[in-house]
Amino acid sequence: MASLGGVPCWVSLMTPEPQTAEDFFGPVMGWTFAPAAEGPDERVALADGSPVAGLSALATSEGAHERWTVFFLVTDADQVTERIAERGGTVGVGPLRAGDGRVVIAADPFGAPFGLWQGETPASWAVGERGAPAWLQLHTRDAFAAALFYGEVFQWTDAPRHAVTYEEGYEEIVVRADGQPVAGIRGGALEAPPDPAIRTRWEPYFRVPDLDAAVAAAERPGGGRAAQVTRPREGPLGRTATLFDPKGAPFRLLGTV
Repeated sequence: MASLGGVPCWVSLMTPEPQTAEDFFGPVMGWTFAPAAEGPDERVALADGSPVAGLSALATSEGAHERWTVFFLVTDADQVTERIAERGGTVGVGPLRAGDGRVVIAADPFGAPFGLWQGETPASWAVGERGAPAWLQLHTRDAFAAALFYGEVFQWTDAPRHAVTYEEGYEEIVVRADGQPVAGIRGGALEAPPDPAIRTRWEPYFRVPDLDAAVAAAERPGGGRAAQVTRPREGPLGRTATLFDPKGAPFRLLGTV
């Protein structure tokens, strides 16, 4: 799935304190960590030896908050970068050479950061498979405007293997690649006016074998603890808990089916 252009191909936690992140996510997720090929400021999280996510050192002088960033695979980073700017997005970094590929860091018109990657992707990484995120969620102020932006930037409507539709079962706009749901776009109640109070962001959902044990590990003192944890509850994707890591970056956990 990750070989298709315009689909999510990686997620990375941009953090000013990579070691704090490792101390937290290791016990909670069961991840191990190794150097990444992209450079000395990059680390890769592994689950059972397979790459799951990246950790990218974020300079504190940048004044940016810790955040998860979703990267989309592209064949021409220059062209896609131009479309981002033409459609009201902001390009912060790149295209720059990173390892054997090229990277761009941008933000959509509502302020949600995302990235582009031009190059090879881990063969074992795809949304919903192995330790990779089971789901990716965009929280935005205007779901339909956001869907239009991403659809035009990545030319989803021109790709017959992609689909972007509102689906009642998910209660949001769903992005599908090769028929498989990979991401959702949510912006408040259907047909409601844009909500300026929403903190726009991409948020990964990771599946864990024991949701209650993972939540307990996040709350346990020592090695960093979650800033906040919501009690697990049932949702369209199954039993879910929302967590914030020690620096406040939100993510979600899903229990196994």
